[in-house]
Amino acid sequence: MTTYLNADLHCHSVVSDGTLTPEALAARAKANGVELWSLTDHDEISGQHRAAAAAAAQGLAYLTGTEISVTFAGTTVHIVGLGFDPDNAPLARGLAATRGGRSERAQEMAAQLAQVGIPGAYEGALQFVGNPELISRTHFARFLVETRVCKDTSEVFRRFLTEGKPGFVPHRWAALGDAVRWITEAGGMAVMAHPARYRLSTNEEFALFSEFKEHGGQGVEVVTGSHSAAEFVTYGAMAQEFGLAASRGSDFHSPDESHTDLGALPLLSGALTPVWEKLAERVRPAP
Repeated sequence: MTTYLNADLHCHSVVSDGTLTPEALAARAKANGVELWSLTDHDEISGQHRAAAAAAAQGLAYLTGTEISVTFAGTTVHIVGLGFDPDNAPLARGLAATRGGRSERAQEMAAQLAQVGIPGAYEGALQFVGNPELISRTHFARFLVETRVCKDTSEVFRRFLTEGKPGFVPHRWAALGDAVRWITEAGGMAVMAHPARYRLSTNEEFALFSEFKEHGGQGVEVVTGSHSAAEFVTYGAMAQEFGLAASRGSDFHSPDESHTDLGALPLLSGALTPVWEKLAERVRPAP
């Protein structure tokens, strides 16, 4: 496998907060020219066997995946795990613990929305949830669009569900070191997801990369759906500075909501070491 591979190693299904099944995602990835795929549902690995089977049926190479929410410097940061054993019990237990508290948080979010004249948000959000353990802001956003409170999810997050706005309830996620350890002890690679999205100062970002590396993190998403072309360059340089492999993933959730489709990103720079080169033995090859 080369750097110039159409790999998409970050997307979500109905198992977390996506709108397509693992099977539909595999078919979409194949149709869009993806050569190596990973399903990375939030804090969940129960869709991995379905995804691997669907990839095989489509003739796609596959890496197991998940996306773990962690708290760092008071900010929610996401760590993608790739190439791990999907039946690893300690990883499954860690993810279950991370999912804990989402229901209570969701009910607090709904109570805040009710206070500003939007009743029934919890029940409404549940209509969009494939896995009730993983109810999230995305599901509330879909409810607010469906009920025409907002015209689209971008408006939702301008008016609601973000810090300082109605419906925002913080949640304390896993510790950075725990998330990296769960992934690596299950035989996988920990990859920092979309680093440009975090509202961290320069010093905080340096501390995040440093601690991530110290805990055993080995990769960073350089080319991803929420990064600009300039950020591809910035985080490519950060990958080289910290000795991290580079990853590529759309962060696709839905045909109606995602700005970047599966497989539609620019290729990685040839100067970078791709994560799939480090994970070659963990890739399930296309049939």
